[in-house]
Amino acid sequence: MTTIQDHWLTLADGNKMPQEGLGTYKLTDQAAMTQAIQAAYETGYRLIDTAQLYENETVLGNAIKSLGAPRDQYFITTKVAEKNQGYQTAIDSVKESLKKLQLDYVDLLLVHWPIQNHFFETWRAFEDMKKQGLTRSIGVSNFGIAHLELLATQANERPVVNQVERHPGLNQLALLNYHRNHGIVTQAWSPLARGKYQDTPVLKAIAEHHHKSVAQVILRWHLQGGVAIIPKSSHHERIQANADLYDFELSNAEMNQINQLNRFARTGREPELVFENNEQYQR
Repeated sequence: MTTIQDHWLTLADGNKMPQEGLGTYKLTDQAAMTQAIQAAYETGYRLIDTAQLYENETVLGNAIKSLGAPRDQYFITTKVAEKNQGYQTAIDSVKESLKKLQLDYVDLLLVHWPIQNHFFETWRAFEDMKKQGLTRSIGVSNFGIAHLELLATQANERPVVNQVERHPGLNQLALLNYHRNHGIVTQAWSPLARGKYQDTPVLKAIAEHHHKSVAQVILRWHLQGGVAIIPKSSHHERIQANADLYDFELSNAEMNQINQLNRFARTGREPELVFENNEQYQR
């Protein structure tokens, strides 16, 4: 039987990324962060996701340091906030993030939300930061197809990851298909939609059939669709349960049943509105 540590995805730039990681949104307490990182690492998680907007890079850096693991044994993602977009501002902000994280580089650097201001120069900064060794890979978050197409008109290197909201109520199948055709890995934030679908009859029936929880069925649906996931939790038991996904498989019929739950229902903002209004939005 495979485990969470066996599931890595090869990015378009040749680097490898764990398919499952730990999200840290709203996790700002030092003790809670340290315990969560320790539990995740012991369970087999190797990817930890943060962002400048989460305001927890410092506590995450302390937690990583206390872990004492070799640098090549964990994968760190952070994201540049809207207020820090722009060529030099982005570079300066990432250097500050690295100080907070107590790292020489991050494994993956993402543009957190697409905004019109500094759209192209921010990406140019990302390409240069990769050359400078501040990050191993570069990608985006919350980009739609139109944003990716616009970026491609001037980018020298395409994003290797697009981290987007995705769950049964928002399956993003058109975007996933676009990503596959352009060598972009889809990574889902809010993969469980904050528990919104816990009582959905179809999901409960599938879960009962496999002797799993509804959350585990949803996470397995993501994985079998080739999607990377970063479920968030600070509870040891839930961290372990979210990694207990590799001893069962959903049938094609079950995958289709879950796909049919799509209602284009977001828990977060519509990226196009953020783009048009140059808004700062936290998630």
